[in-house]
Amino acid sequence: MINQPGRRALVTGVSRRRGIGFAITRRLLADGASVFAQSWTAHDEAQPWGADPTGLAGMLEELGGEGANLAHAEHDLSRPSAPAELVAQAAERLGGLDTLVANHARSSIGGLASLTAEELDLCWAVNVRATLLLVQAFAARLPDSAGHPGRVVLFTSGQHLAPMAGEIPYAVTKGALHQLTLTLGDALADLGVTVNTINPGPTDTGWADPELDDRVGRAMPRGRWNTPEEAAGVVALLLTADAANITGRVIDAEGGFRRWAD
Repeated sequence: MINQPGRRALVTGVSRRRGIGFAITRRLLADGASVFAQSWTAHDEAQPWGADPTGLAGMLEELGGEGANLAHAEHDLSRPSAPAELVAQAAERLGGLDTLVANHARSSIGGLASLTAEELDLCWAVNVRATLLLVQAFAARLPDSAGHPGRVVLFTSGQHLAPMAGEIPYAVTKGALHQLTLTLGDALADLGVTVNTINPGPTDTGWADPELDDRVGRAMPRGRWNTPEEAAGVVALLLTADAANITGRVIDAEGGFRRWAD
């Protein structure tokens, strides 16, 4: 455990118990932080994996329930005003913010032939525009941080390491976050805020079919996919004082994934 007493964090993309956002929230709570969790279950309901079978109530109950250290709200981050509204709500509820973990994403399966302007715009709005507006609103709230060093953690995928021709809208927007990391790190450096992005590698959140599950598992040195808890551990490390000199970096925490293994 890495103790984070008094840290106040906004974590986005917290809607399924098998998800990375859930694991991050649980880890930060265990480390002594207060967390405001954002979800948008309508997105999960439209995906093959579906929403959490216990619903938001079951997920929040497993996190210990809403109370002094945990709050939650649903926000559709495709709305232009949603990021600022969410940051304001989280800051009011927690008495300020010093940590932003932008874990949310719009997943999108589609190759070049099936691209549509509507899907490209939606992926841009959720994955890139909303993330930038969250960072902007978060930075404006830093006087409320009560002396804790500011931290921003974003999430990308492996699009910089291998093609993702079957997920073009997703890949191109995750690539934008990858390229923005250094720029955002510089933009917030004078405020004492670090900005880093995690590529968690193949992570078992329940989305893969049996064939892909087996193939990727065989390409991992440990013979299994990475876990959401392992991604949460990298987030926790980046929030510590020992990570104060790490900023503007994209961290490939893939567990040695051998992409081209048979």
